Amino acid sequence: MSRIGYSPVSIPEGVTVDLKDDTITVKGKLGELTQTFSEITIKIEDNEILFERPSDKKTHKAKHGLYRSLVYNMIEGVTQGFTKELELVGVGYRASNQGQKLDIAVGFSHNIVIDLASEVKLETISEKGKNPIIKLSSFDKQLVSQVAAKIRSFRRPEPYKGKGIRYVGEYIRRKAGKSA
Repeated sequence: MSRIGYSPVSIPEGVTVDLKDDTITVKGKLGELTQTFSEITIKIEDNEILFERPSDKKTHKAKHGLYRSLVYNMIEGVTQGFTKELELVGVGYRASNQGQKLDIAVGFSHNIVIDLASEVKLETISEKGKNPIIKLSSFDKQLVSQVAAKIRSFRRPEPYKGKGIRYVGEYIRRKAGKSA
């Protein structure tokens, strides 16, 4: 059983944490994030955020660790930010961007054009002889992960040739094809 909810979250310099009713707001140099919570008591004492649960019920235990992780990710996001990198593996697979519009060609009869949220910074890297890379960065971990998962869902990596959109560093288990 996880005991992550018991460990306090330290507040670094340059980050302000506001606690009002059942809402916690974290402001930092990269942005501002807000999260509502319920059934868990959150206290701020000498640059640390403490989380307490009312009982040992299963739902209280689950929310105890959940809210601690969410607040930790909020603080991490407004200080350093989060980055996800996607790699397009396949012949003729391309990616380009104009501002917040991502244009990818992944083997369909038409290109896929995605308009991304303004909180997500988009960068495409295309070098000769290497697979194109889509680099997403934001201060909101949930948002950047959701956008990366949406882009990956257009062409998931397949196990026979390994073609598709994958995270950089992701291992794809390969299958043997038909044996002749």
